[in-house]
Amino acid sequence: MKLLHVVGARPNFMKVAPVLAALRAHSHVSQLLVHTGQHYDANMSDIFFEQLGIPAPDVNLSVGSGTHARQTAEIMLRFEPVLVSAQPDLVLVYGDVNSTVAAALVCSKLGVRVAHVEAGLRSFDRFMPEEINRLVTDRLADLLFTPSEDGDLNLRNEGAAPEKIFRAGNVMIDSLVKLLPLAQARPVQFWRGEQLGEQAPPHAQPYALVTLHRPSNVDDSATLKSILQALIDVTRDVAVVFPAHPRTRQRIAEFGLRAPQLQLLDPLSYVDFLALQSHAQVVITDSGGIQEETTYLGVPCLTLRENTERPITVSLGTNTLVGRDPQKLKTEIARILEGRQKKGTIPPLWDGHAGERIAKVIAAQLPG
Repeated sequence: MKLLHVVGARPNFMKVAPVLAALRAHSHVSQLLVHTGQHYDANMSDIFFEQLGIPAPDVNLSVGSGTHARQTAEIMLRFEPVLVSAQPDLVLVYGDVNSTVAAALVCSKLGVRVAHVEAGLRSFDRFMPEEINRLVTDRLADLLFTPSEDGDLNLRNEGAAPEKIFRAGNVMIDSLVKLLPLAQARPVQFWRGEQLGEQAPPHAQPYALVTLHRPSNVDDSATLKSILQALIDVTRDVAVVFPAHPRTRQRIAEFGLRAPQLQLLDPLSYVDFLALQSHAQVVITDSGGIQEETTYLGVPCLTLRENTERPITVSLGTNTLVGRDPQKLKTEIARILEGRQKKGTIPPLWDGHAGERIAKVIAAQLPG
């Protein structure tokens, strides 16, 4: 049996690593890894592969950045001949990025079976490009691996055949569980600009950790200015550490915004970011994956979005939606700093063994 995995962006790497590892235990399975190159920053790709124990990709399509249409089309053009040459029995796609839907479309046209890892998540907001990617990929996929019960319900409500749906748990948590001891063994490092400051014990200086990258938050100058001002106001009570996504840093420069009170960093490796995340007083983000990681870690999370495709992080976990309301953001941060944070629990099957469950299903589905 020949499997082909397609990854292209930072969240995909945490998801593919445990599945690759678990499938190595099945001797009749051979695997190929295709990296579309959707993310190409070294800290957002190469270091992730090294830290997560992912082998060098068999194929790198080197697509790079672009508009959603251009990037998706370029991935399809470059992936098609790879698929024709490899002739896999099954292609695994991950998450909701452009690489995911592009590969699923090519496979569907050529009659190659597709498995979607992290299926069934819905924000019910079609203004989000990722929501379109999720909807299309799930409609085309032959095997649907969901991380939580809400994913199963969404797929059934959309008419997916029950025999296609497998609740596997959260593969991102597999990677987190594996690397958390290494991350927590590192001293938390505080930065000033681009200069590494003194290494300090984890709780020597409380801090809020920020990530921000969604177009709805960073592409409008007024919105981004409002968020940055709220974060600046927060620095009166707690340090704000902000590893800035390249897109976000570019927008800050383009809009002529300044935030010297914030400790802006370049993107961090997974282990470094996990170390900061695990010791943070609060995490402020618009990332879906970080909502999940903070729920597992028990760290309060404030999400700068009106909705989430991961509602279980709100209903069971530590996540609170604050939208783009700066006053609500500041109110929630103050509540957390006073020790009145939301108490959460870890959702079922977020146990570090999702990759093994996926591998077992795949090995049983296809002939050896």
